[in-house]
Amino acid sequence: MKILSDQIKQYKTHLINEEKTTATIEKYIRDIMAFCKWLAGRELTKELVLEYKAELVENYAPASVNSILASLNGFFSYNEWHELKVKNLKIQRRIFCQSEKELTKVEYEKLLKAAKDKRNERIYLVMQTICSTGIRVSELPYITAEAVKSGQAQVKLKGKIRMIFLNKALCQVLKKYMQEQGIKSGCIFITRNGKPLDRHTIWKCMKDLCEIAGVPKEKVFPHNLRHLFAKTYYSLQKDIVRLADILGHSSINTTRVYTIETGDTHRRQIERMGLVCMRT
Repeated sequence: MKILSDQIKQYKTHLINEEKTTATIEKYIRDIMAFCKWLAGRELTKELVLEYKAELVENYAPASVNSILASLNGFFSYNEWHELKVKNLKIQRRIFCQSEKELTKVEYEKLLKAAKDKRNERIYLVMQTICSTGIRVSELPYITAEAVKSGQAQVKLKGKIRMIFLNKALCQVLKKYMQEQGIKSGCIFITRNGKPLDRHTIWKCMKDLCEIAGVPKEKVFPHNLRHLFAKTYYSLQKDIVRLADILGHSSINTTRVYTIETGDTHRRQIERMGLVCMRT
């Protein structure tokens, strides 16, 4: 048995009909194509799938391995090759995050200053929009002129519809930007050709600010702004159920990942408990 190009095309059509997002579809197909390249024309067997899994474990983080395996298992299920499916890695839930990968509010403010110094108002406002609403970068096109005027945006993604509220301060600065750019309707953050900014462009613009801002590049990417929103909201409200609704999570377990504190914070909390009696 071999994987044929027509089978991949049919699976892509199936994903489209299932209303998966463009980014998700591209990711699934990319993972399947990478597996096909690794197979190099060999007959598809469970032994080879397990061998590929072992190589993934050697070269990728556990979460990335499971993500790739999910792509392959979905493709196998669609073709009713159930005997080829492999188990995900078991990952113990983290009790604290790595401080070297978490963007702090101070670092966020440094990035904003760097964007302002470079006179890149578009990325300056993009970062504030993501960080003050907690939206995914893929949801940025829903921040339209109409949404700014009403103070709320309706997001329709992955078969879900949810409302995003834009605070007054954000609406004020976005209205000024719209006026300067002559934007009266539709998506606010667009390219010169009038198309919505894509993930790669935003990612690159943010990385370009790192040296000026003095912020490590490994901390700077759009999704970390969503993390900062979640951590800031939770630190103030301590309401994980409401936060899950705001972020568009169907499971609170997903939201918990966004509220995990750093190891240093955990250490300070434990030391403040005062449960060790010092000998005199």
